[in-house]
Amino acid sequence: MLSIKTNAMAANAARHLGNTYGALAQSVERLSSGQRINSAKDDAAGLAVRELMRADIAVLQQGARNAQDAISMVQVAEGGMQTINDLLVRMKQLAEQAGTGTYSAAQRSLLNNEFDELANEIDRIAGSATFNGVSLLNSASGTISVMFGDVTDRITINTTNMTQSALSINTLSINQAASAQAALTTLATAINTANSARAAFGAKMNRLDNTVNVINVQVENLTASESRISDVDVATEMATMTRNQVLAQAGVAMLAQANAVPQMALSLLR
Repeated sequence: MLSIKTNAMAANAARHLGNTYGALAQSVERLSSGQRINSAKDDAAGLAVRELMRADIAVLQQGARNAQDAISMVQVAEGGMQTINDLLVRMKQLAEQAGTGTYSAAQRSLLNNEFDELANEIDRIAGSATFNGVSLLNSASGTISVMFGDVTDRITINTTNMTQSALSINTLSINQAASAQAALTTLATAINTANSARAAFGAKMNRLDNTVNVINVQVENLTASESRISDVDVATEMATMTRNQVLAQAGVAMLAQANAVPQMALSLLR
């Protein structure tokens, strides 16, 4: 029907043009942000799944950092253990030297002075080996729990006691040949104890390294899954945008034609 008051064709064209502009704006938003889901209205279910995945990824990434911090902590302990082991080896060498009969009492006294200083240094290292305030080498009862996810996903690291008293070397002396010879057995046991503790720290470092590798793989796979849900497919979205641009141009042209229709009615009134 040809009318002047109501232009149904123009209203129809305007409605379609509005829808096309809305779709075009959505394509521009997605391409500019790089995300298919920019608000809940874009994909409510997808948004919920994506946010849960992002939370899991964040927790795993922090877990990997926790493991790396733990590796650094164990390296501090292992570094102290290396020096303690070297000191024990030197103390055993001095005991072997003092145990022979070719040295005088005065010479053994000099050897004993160095022996005592080395023992005191072992105590100092055991007391100073700390990481963020946590003592690592002066208590055999300490435990450090390293978390990687929920409360059950953790690795426990046990501290050790490398003080003179714990190694049973605090009463040793090499002033006499007999006491120097007796010290050799005690020092051998202390060296074995130190090496066992050091090996345990090394095993923990290897385990933590493997944990970091596994977590990184998990993060990579979860990130890929999150990307498939959240990220925009640029090729598909560009095709959609191009189609909407063509539709918008056609809609503008048709709206102009529809607005010209009432002019035809006016020509009948002349």
